[in-house]
Amino acid sequence: MPKILIADDEANIRQLLRQTLEELEDEGVEILTAENGKQALQIIQEKKPDLVLLDVMMPFINGYDVCKTVKKTDPVHGVTVIILTAKGQEIDRISSKVVGADYYINKPFSPSYVLLKAREILKLP
Repeated sequence: MPKILIADDEANIRQLLRQTLEELEDEGVEILTAENGKQALQIIQEKKPDLVLLDVMMPFINGYDVCKTVKKTDPVHGVTVIILTAKGQEIDRISSKVVGADYYINKPFSPSYVLLKAREILKLP
């Protein structure tokens, strides 16, 4: 069963992403959530999601450090990380690549684009 982790400290963003992706649950995708970087790392290590939607500015451990840790410690699993952030400068885009993020999406984002990207990554019709 494919898994998606939504990691964002803002409850309204987690809710929006969950609602955006809920149709995938009918196709057997499990949706997990985390409200901070520490919780996100724990869920990634325990549940091994296929896709992580990761905010940058989170309590305890920021999204860049979560991504760097995941990409360094578990390259075999091949989790896909999408950085979702309000930080839209070129340096932020570069920082995302440096830590190993697969994609970078600015907030505010198009929910339909996120859904399309999730389908593409999980190879769903």
